[in-house]
Amino acid sequence: MTEVSTDPGGPQPGADPRAVTNALLHESGRASAEQMSELLDEDAVALDEVGTVSYLPVVARPELDGEIEPLEDPRRSDVDGWGRSEHMRSLVRRLYDPLYRHWFRVEWEGLDKIPTEGGALLIANHAGAIPADAPAIMHGIETELGRTVYGLADTFFRTLPGVGTMWSRAGGVPAHPDNAYRILHDEQQLALVFPEGTKATSKTYTDRYRLRRFGRGGFVEIAMRAGVPVIPIAVVGAEEAMPIVFRSTLMAKALNLPYFPITANSLLLGPLGYVTYFPAKFKLRVLDPITFDVEPNLERYSRSRLMDEAERVRSLLQDALHDMLRERRSVWFG
Repeated sequence: MTEVSTDPGGPQPGADPRAVTNALLHESGRASAEQMSELLDEDAVALDEVGTVSYLPVVARPELDGEIEPLEDPRRSDVDGWGRSEHMRSLVRRLYDPLYRHWFRVEWEGLDKIPTEGGALLIANHAGAIPADAPAIMHGIETELGRTVYGLADTFFRTLPGVGTMWSRAGGVPAHPDNAYRILHDEQQLALVFPEGTKATSKTYTDRYRLRRFGRGGFVEIAMRAGVPVIPIAVVGAEEAMPIVFRSTLMAKALNLPYFPITANSLLLGPLGYVTYFPAKFKLRVLDPITFDVEPNLERYSRSRLMDEAERVRSLLQDALHDMLRERRSVWFG
């Protein structure tokens, strides 16, 4: 490598460019980009470990034809913004499928009424100490239609150690209007809600298939704001899979639970009864989608209109349940 001496006058005209570059580096500790581009035409300068300058040939950058292909997502996790993991859902589907097909023997009617794309708010009746209807609905739609379903439920599940994380990974989302709006409007996905809430899952067997009031029409307001249809699903069989005989107020207070059910399963099988369902035959009927002739994304909607529409949906669902029960010949065989 050529060396030059540095004097106060700086590099002399006509000096070798490499020597001049070395001189600049020794004087100032670095050379500006402009100085380097002026001094070197075809060579590139690199600084090695001891601070001397070496020369590397410049490789011409090839011209790119068309658009640059995006890089693969470097993230190893498949967890989405809601905490849902498709890997976990796939595992749950494999584990649940035998129960779905051979224990509950689920039958669908009108499944084609659920859209294959776009957002829609699915609502259904809810029952059982540990409800079996939500997994059946989500599993059936995901396996038969190939669509993701997010189940909106009370935030109580997130407070349980370990259960909250598993619930989110399996597609559970806290039931909040903002969450529902994002899923339905922004992401154009399917969301499943149970308008009766805990009033349904805490009722005893003597009140089976009697729908409770659908709140204050919150689900209707969500659908209106998001501009999506409401699709009711009538479920028969879940009431008998884990029927509640009575509720223990003392146990509920001791465990800080909304209610503590004493089920027929637990009376027959002991503690094992809380994780063992009776083999009731499940039948699900999808009703016609209900749309609302209102402008989406309004700040407020008529409270009386919301209540009327919620009651209309509840009546349609109740009538469907009565029809299905009249047609049913056996709890176990349908």
